[in-house]
Amino acid sequence: MLLQNKQIAIVGGGPGGLTLAKLLQVQNVVAKVYERDADETARQQGATLDLHEESGLEALRRANLLEEFYANYRPEAGKMRVLDQHANIHMNDHDSEDDGEHRPEIDRAPLRDLLIQSLNPGTMVWNSQFTSMEKQGEGWLLHFKNGTSTYADLVIAADGANSKIRPYLNSIPPVYSGVTIVEGNIYHAAKNAPQLWKLVNGGKVFAMGTERSLILSAKGEGSLSFYTGCKVPENWVVQSGIDFSDKQQVFDWFKDDFANWDDLWKELFASDEMWFVPRPQYHFPLDQIWETQSNITLIGDAAHRMPPYAGEGVNMAMQDAFELAECLTNPNFETVVEALSHYEKQMLKRGAEVTEMTLQSTEMLHSKDAVNSLLSMFNDVKGG
Repeated sequence: MLLQNKQIAIVGGGPGGLTLAKLLQVQNVVAKVYERDADETARQQGATLDLHEESGLEALRRANLLEEFYANYRPEAGKMRVLDQHANIHMNDHDSEDDGEHRPEIDRAPLRDLLIQSLNPGTMVWNSQFTSMEKQGEGWLLHFKNGTSTYADLVIAADGANSKIRPYLNSIPPVYSGVTIVEGNIYHAAKNAPQLWKLVNGGKVFAMGTERSLILSAKGEGSLSFYTGCKVPENWVVQSGIDFSDKQQVFDWFKDDFANWDDLWKELFASDEMWFVPRPQYHFPLDQIWETQSNITLIGDAAHRMPPYAGEGVNMAMQDAFELAECLTNPNFETVVEALSHYEKQMLKRGAEVTEMTLQSTEMLHSKDAVNSLLSMFNDVKGG
C-alpha cells in the first residue's frame, strides 16, 4: 500500500477534510486532522448545505454514513421562494409536491458532528491553527500557533478559501469575481425577524433586483442566515469605511444601497442578536495548473475556491475527498506522486467546469433581469 507507515496530516476540519479522514480510515489508512477550533463544540457558521447525488451523497455512501445523514437532515430546508426587491413572490416551492430529496439539505454543524463522531479516537487534533511548515526529509515539519510541531510525509490542505498551505504548492493568485457578499446571521429569528422567518418558512428565499441579491436560509437551531450580493470594486470593504462590527453602520449602508427595496428587508437589522462579516468573492483561474509534488496536495476551497451561487462548494470538497482517497488507496498506482497526479488532473478539470458554471450563475443572479432569468433556468431544469 502506498501509504503504509506514512504520516498523513489533513489540515482543516471542515466537511472536506473530515470526509477524507473517514474515507481513508475505511481503507485502514491512518490520518490526523489538525483543526484550529478549540474543540468540537465550537460554533459553526454558514447556511444550510444541499448535498448532490454524485458528490456529497456519494462521499457519505462510501463512508457508510448515509443513515446518519438522513437522521440529521432537514427535509423542508430545500424549499425555496423567489422574490423581487419589492417582496413580490414569483415562485413558491412550498406549494409544489417536489420534496427536494434529490438534493437533501443539512445544517453545517450536524454534518460536521456526524463526520467527527464517525472517526477513530485520536484522529482530531484540536487547537491546532497552522502557521508554517518547512521541508524535512521526504515530508514536512508543520508548526501550529499553540507552539506544537509535527512531521508528516503527506500534507493535505483542507484549510479553505484562504488556505495557508496552498502557497507551498503553487503561487497562482485568485481572481476577484466582481461581487462582494455581506454575510449575516440572526439568532432566535422567530422572535427577532418574525416576518422574514415566516417568509422563509424553514427553507430559503432568493430575492433579486437592481443588480443585487439577498439570499436567506433558515437553520434548524432557529437562526436565519443571509447573504447580500453586490457588484462593487475589489477593495470596497476597505474603501467603504464601514465598521462591520457596528450594526448601525451596516444598516446605514444597507438602507442606502438597497434604497429601492421593500421595507420588509430592513427587519434583518431589527435585533442586536446578530453578526456580520464582509466576504469579497474570488475564484481561481479556469486554466490553473501546477506541477504535482509527492508530499502535498489540495482539496476543497483550497484547490478551487469560487462564489457560493451554484451550491457546489461542499459537494466539490467531498468529491475531492473520495477521489483522492480512491487514488491514494489504488494498488494500480506505483508511487504517491503518480496517485496525486491522477487525482489533481481530474480534480482541476472538474473544478474548472464547475467554476465556469458558478461564474455564469453569479452573473445571472446580479443581472438586470435576474428574477426572470432564474425562473427560466428552473423551468429549463424541470423541463429537462
